[in-house]
Amino acid sequence: MKKIDFENGTITSNIFNAALPMLVAQLLSLLYNIVDRIYIARIPEVGTTALGAVGLCFPIIVIIAAFCNLFGSGGAPIFSINRGKKDYKNAELIMNTSFSMLCISAIILMLIGMIFARPILTLFGASEDALVYAWPYLMIYLLGTLPFMIATGMNPFINAQGYATIGMLSVVIGAASNFVLDPLFIFLFRLGIKGAAIATVISQIGSAVFVFTFLRRKAELKVRLLSIQELQECSGHIKDILSLGSAGFIMQLTNSLVTICCNSVLSAIGGDIYISVMTIVSSVRQMVETPIYAISDGSSPILSYNYGARRPSRVKKAGVMMTLMVLIYTAIAWSIIILAPKVLIGVFSSDKALITDAVPALKLYFSAFIFMDLQYIGQTVFKSLNKKKQAIFFSLLRKVVIVVPLTYLFPYAFHMGTNGVFLAEPVSNVIGGSLCFLVMLLTVLPELKRME
Repeated sequence: MKKIDFENGTITSNIFNAALPMLVAQLLSLLYNIVDRIYIARIPEVGTTALGAVGLCFPIIVIIAAFCNLFGSGGAPIFSINRGKKDYKNAELIMNTSFSMLCISAIILMLIGMIFARPILTLFGASEDALVYAWPYLMIYLLGTLPFMIATGMNPFINAQGYATIGMLSVVIGAASNFVLDPLFIFLFRLGIKGAAIATVISQIGSAVFVFTFLRRKAELKVRLLSIQELQECSGHIKDILSLGSAGFIMQLTNSLVTICCNSVLSAIGGDIYISVMTIVSSVRQMVETPIYAISDGSSPILSYNYGARRPSRVKKAGVMMTLMVLIYTAIAWSIIILAPKVLIGVFSSDKALITDAVPALKLYFSAFIFMDLQYIGQTVFKSLNKKKQAIFFSLLRKVVIVVPLTYLFPYAFHMGTNGVFLAEPVSNVIGGSLCFLVMLLTVLPELKRME
């Protein structure tokens, strides 16, 4: 079983060895939702309406993923730092604390979601027509909350131990299952949008079983549930995990908030068709962002481990390599979006009216996307080095302080209509991304210099 040596291998090979399996994993992970949308959009007669309905469920799915980030991505860097210090007992305790909190929160989220699903969807902008499709999809999807959170939230602990290929396989199992089961349940069994949700839940269960089995039986540091008394004794670890995980949690939570605000404004100004447009734009963004996530997440355990081991030169090399890889990839992806938007939109829908509205929206939304790299790079470094305050501040700044107000100001105060909703994102990328990267350079580099 191949394992990455964070301590002795070259930085470039470490990042590639960690990022490539993660890239494959995250690309396949997109299939959980992207494949649903591709098939749903092609359901005869109701495809476009059903696609918009799934878009209304997306903020709730993001909220669940945010809790995975809170406990998984919050615990994994601290876990890696302790591994770098050779404190394996503490590292294992941190992992088990994260796992226990993930399981508890999954059950609570599932119950709340099922009880309040209809009013939540209505609040998010669902019309009566959209509710016919959105409500049953969401109710079935929520049944897979626990396996989804185990598979997603515990994967960083597999990667943090150097088993990037195993982390990839856990996602391959779920994504491949979803890819095969979706058309069976949607079209062959004629379950429509309900079939898409059933296929996704079954796939998530497969991934969760694989992740738990590996961490329980084969990994060097074993996972288990902590008792209530043990959790009380680990209150310090819980605070550290919540504190560091809050950055990623807030970032995803604010993404959900922005989607809710966008759908609300677009529904009022442009109608249900523009909710479908936003669903496509969000789907393209997921596709484009996935390699960036892979590169940054692949670099994170290398940054954390070497920071814990007090090797500042390797931390700096990892940061530089991550930055170069992210910028080169984004330049290529951004060019494709601007030059061939119809190709990307055509993946999700063949509706000519929808494509006509989606092309200018997509170009406007991604007009300054390369500045978003600066936010990803800065946030990854802050999170990996346990810089909680900076990570949380910049998560809030870009979305809550900049995007949400502009989503309302541009369409209404400046009379920009639906274009104003899509313009808010590039403006926030330029301001928030630039500030995050600059502060990262001014705070982290001097600390690493002192460490030398």
